[in-house]
Amino acid sequence: MALHEQVVSDLRAKIEQKVWLPGDKILSVRAASKHYQLSPMTVLKAYELLEDQGWIHARPKSGYYVNAYLNRLPEPDVSSPVEQSVSIEINDYIFDVLRLSKLPNILPLGSAFPDPELFPLNAIGRSMSSAIRNMDPYSTVMDLPPGNEALRRSIAQRYLKEGMDVQPQDIVITSGAMDALGLSLQAVTQPGDLVAIESPAFYGALQAIERLGLKAIEIPTHPRQGMCMDSLSQVLNKHPVKAVWLMSNFQNPMGFSLTNENKQRLISLLAEHQIPAIEDDVYAELYFGAEKQKPLKHFDSDSHVLHCSSFSKCLAPGFRIGWVLAGKYAQRIERLQLMSTLSVSVPSQLALANFIQHGGYDAHLRRLRKNLQQRQSKVLAEIEQIFPSGTKITRPAGGYFLWLEFPKQVDTNLVLHEMLSESASIAPGSMFATDEKYQHCLRINCSFEWDEKCQVALKKLKSAVEKQLL
Repeated sequence: MALHEQVVSDLRAKIEQKVWLPGDKILSVRAASKHYQLSPMTVLKAYELLEDQGWIHARPKSGYYVNAYLNRLPEPDVSSPVEQSVSIEINDYIFDVLRLSKLPNILPLGSAFPDPELFPLNAIGRSMSSAIRNMDPYSTVMDLPPGNEALRRSIAQRYLKEGMDVQPQDIVITSGAMDALGLSLQAVTQPGDLVAIESPAFYGALQAIERLGLKAIEIPTHPRQGMCMDSLSQVLNKHPVKAVWLMSNFQNPMGFSLTNENKQRLISLLAEHQIPAIEDDVYAELYFGAEKQKPLKHFDSDSHVLHCSSFSKCLAPGFRIGWVLAGKYAQRIERLQLMSTLSVSVPSQLALANFIQHGGYDAHLRRLRKNLQQRQSKVLAEIEQIFPSGTKITRPAGGYFLWLEFPKQVDTNLVLHEMLSESASIAPGSMFATDEKYQHCLRINCSFEWDEKCQVALKKLKSAVEKQLL
């Protein structure tokens, strides 16, 4: 961790611990320099970063102060879904919401994809051009499932850097993460089986469960620590669960990450009940701290976890290139892929392999993380400042989503339609459950550039919510 990041981490901790309260003046640059035994320039760099993140602000000729609206709004409650097995019928509703959110001139705060302006599309285009010029004609056949060897080797090398012993043959390239997740779920279940999921859950999980004729049972989640392991243990003891589907890091929609302790406990539960977990880890690279979160797969020594990810959220949204670290399920998933999508675009695989090896992928990720953190901080600060009391909000340490909870009388489906008339979208909470239990909640994508249009959209959202509170 860089020296200025150590200062940032320490000062944020002191603010969170209420050593300094909103409105308090913090140490001057000179005093902080003496306290931390660092140069004034290093401290100033830390203070500038804290300003960007929305924690403090400077007053001319006075010093730095904790923002008065910081943490004014509480975090959401632990979810409490009913413990029952249910069939899912949500695809039509989700299709309608997503269709409305793609209308022209809409600021897509309800989108699941980050701002495309954040990605090095020109550099990726050059990699695509180079890949096509140098493409071996036989690669159009050889790169059928499990996928291009150079790309699988590049992905395996990134796992190895994180301390995971992964071989290219353990990886199957897929048409995006949803293809990886769907194939993984299909590989370990039969129609009618029961799958344990988070509550609220990513709507793609609900869609896949519906499409495959499965049933779901929802597990309570904490807004910072994720799926409740005690509740999961009780469910596994009482119900014939065949698989667990979850996001381990920066979950969509709430943004939480499982602690390493809970990841280890989950692995123990999987081993005890001899069931697999399907790990959706598409936001793993979008962490705001100094270190990347470990995936659930990191703790898996018995191949109970199918680890799925993609480049759609961190590099190339339109390429639809994902993968599954499938282990003993790899051949089963290859066969299923041959019976469905057949193969992933070969030029796209070659282009991404080229970019990862030669295009500055890690430099891009550092820039992306910095931009996402700054944009999230500005959206969060605005919401903290203007939204009514009774609002609850998450504060994720990565990704680009914020989850808002309002009093029960608020219907975010109505909020969506009012926002669309104001040229912006949101993702209503009903997208993330088997029923209407989160109708009073919504998810915001805060990856877009902070400008007047975004600021106006948040003010319109605040007004739309307040109308229902009268």
